[in-house]
Amino acid sequence: MKTALKTLFSTNPSKNFNAYIQKCASLLKSFSDKGLVTGGGALHCHLFKKGIFAEKFIAIKLLIMYLDFRKLSEANQIVKEFNGFNLVVQNCLINANVQWGNLSEARKLFDEMPERNEVTWTMLISGLMKYGRLQESMWYFERNPFNNVISWTAGISGLVKNGSSFQGLKLFVRLLESGVKPNQVTFTSVVSACIELGDFDLVMSVLGLIIKTGFENNVSVCNSLITLCLRMREFDMARRVFNRMEKRDVISWTAILDMYVDMGDLGEARRIFDEMSERNEVSWSAIIARYGQSGDHFEALKLFRQMVQEGLKPTISCFASILSTLASHEILRAGKNIHAHVKKIGIEGDVFVGSSLVDMYCKCGETKDGHLVFDSIENKNVVSWNSMIGGYCMNGQLDEAKYLFDNMPNRNNVSWGAIIGGYVEYKQFDMVFEVFNEMLLSGETPSKPTFSSVLCAYASVYSLEKGKNLHGKILKLGFQYDVYLGTALTDMYAKSGDIESAKWVFDRMPERNEFSWTVMIQGLAESGFAKESLTLFEEMKRKSSVAPNELMLLSVLFACSHCGLVDKGLQFFGAMESVYGIRPKGRHYTCVVDMLSRSGRLYEAEELINSMPFQPEANALAALLSGCKTYKNEEIAERTARKLGELAEENSAGYVLLSNIYASAGRWIDVSNIRKLMRDKGLKKSCGCSWVEVRNHLHSFYSEDGTHSKSAEIHDILELLRLEMMPP
Repeated sequence: MKTALKTLFSTNPSKNFNAYIQKCASLLKSFSDKGLVTGGGALHCHLFKKGIFAEKFIAIKLLIMYLDFRKLSEANQIVKEFNGFNLVVQNCLINANVQWGNLSEARKLFDEMPERNEVTWTMLISGLMKYGRLQESMWYFERNPFNNVISWTAGISGLVKNGSSFQGLKLFVRLLESGVKPNQVTFTSVVSACIELGDFDLVMSVLGLIIKTGFENNVSVCNSLITLCLRMREFDMARRVFNRMEKRDVISWTAILDMYVDMGDLGEARRIFDEMSERNEVSWSAIIARYGQSGDHFEALKLFRQMVQEGLKPTISCFASILSTLASHEILRAGKNIHAHVKKIGIEGDVFVGSSLVDMYCKCGETKDGHLVFDSIENKNVVSWNSMIGGYCMNGQLDEAKYLFDNMPNRNNVSWGAIIGGYVEYKQFDMVFEVFNEMLLSGETPSKPTFSSVLCAYASVYSLEKGKNLHGKILKLGFQYDVYLGTALTDMYAKSGDIESAKWVFDRMPERNEFSWTVMIQGLAESGFAKESLTLFEEMKRKSSVAPNELMLLSVLFACSHCGLVDKGLQFFGAMESVYGIRPKGRHYTCVVDMLSRSGRLYEAEELINSMPFQPEANALAALLSGCKTYKNEEIAERTARKLGELAEENSAGYVLLSNIYASAGRWIDVSNIRKLMRDKGLKKSCGCSWVEVRNHLHSFYSEDGTHSKSAEIHDILELLRLEMMPP
């Protein structure tokens, strides 16, 4: 701009006065658009020196510039130079006051004008609409003497933008009745109204008018039609509109790109993206987000870097999208690079970007860095607090999560769900019940995911009565048995031993997924209903498209083992990898070993253990030893006992199992040797645990543990009961 000013200053105006004036006007507009106050002032001084600042055309440009800069004293001085009323000057003043939100002054200027043109009326009508003052705007609209398409469109678009789409369409009908021909802006507003109302039939009528009036190839009108078709899920029609367009702009291409992204057709979306001659931030964000959602984080990151290299500034949503992708794949290094870029452009404190950074660091296990970002967020909202609380819960830092939760200014359902879910994940069930009761007392209605988490906790502690009470609350609140809530209820009842209630809930679920079928099949098998479990598995294969998973097949093998269907169980085991594509794990092998051992097929069981592609579980060896004891096969028992001894070197479970086997065989010297060996190695048997619920509080008791606050009183009562039970 400095070079342009120097060139102008060295130019003689008299040689080509009109060209000189046009150059001055162009520079004044550039200074105004770019906010270059100093340059504008310098040019004003130059024009004053040359004696041509009073030229009306130049004076108006100077006035507009100073009004844009809000330099009121300079603007008022120029107004005085006009020496009396000037329509263009008054219009400039009204427009400036509208832009500043000073509507009272704008109306005052309007009312005092001795004459007005269509620009004056349209400016005030649009200005009042912009600030949501619909009644005032329509009052002026009805009194507007200039009944042309510009004023009609100002009224229609203003109503639509303020959410009064139906009123906007009524005004459009009046426009047609008046004989005024709509323009492209009118049709764009009308299509937007149809989008808002979701009236596809009305759009077809509007489309006929668009074609009749010759706007079917107008870019902005076609863009609106594409957007409408996408909202109505009419993808084929959107594509037809796009294909018919003679000219397309970046909005057209981005809209059709969004369509393929929404459809999940990444290949076609990428083809469209590569064909685009011009791309904007929305186009880049859409394709980056889609690659991230599809799991291709390498391509998402590559496109993000390319976008930055091409000089485009990523939007807030684009940053959130790429950070979410990196968080999902725990790519910390790239996440830190993007964090550095965010800091460089000064948006680290933005609540959305900051929350995404918190989420990324926490998912990568870096909660300290996450908390530093959290502290830097200027205006934290409930989303930022939830991100940090969820991050702590995810990493098992439940004390830190609870501290934040207790100190957050506002909570929503997600906040409660996050802290409760964290306690469920790390099996702190007493805290689950405490926080859930606190939630109910606060008046917050639990969401379905929160109910599911609490039901999971009740299932884990076999608290049937509490589970039933919660089921009653769910029914009272009117929640339907969706797939998640129904599955949680089924699991709770099945694990608590109430298999009939589990079946009752399961049968009333309108939709079932693999988890729903799994918990019911597993519940039947573990509750002793082995045949019913197998029948339900066969029903699932016949009636649903759900594919068996590894837990479901484990339940099926368990059921076969407990109802003596050995050959059928072996068929299921053989089909795991060949038919269902699931590689058997240690627990599947253990279940089959148990099944073979129960039926006396000990050599097959031993052969299966020897053929395992990994080290057998201690329970598999114990199952075979148990079978050897039942069927009196000392040869296999000795070999298995040696293996169990070797396995015991790595964990105490093996020693415990071997000790129990020796004890059941009466080999007390071997039992003593095993226990001495465990003491020498510093190994201890895992303590048994039981619990009881008293007055809504869960009390846990461990073997040889005296840490309970009322341990002494409990032992006193036990001693009284022992004395009472002794024979006289």
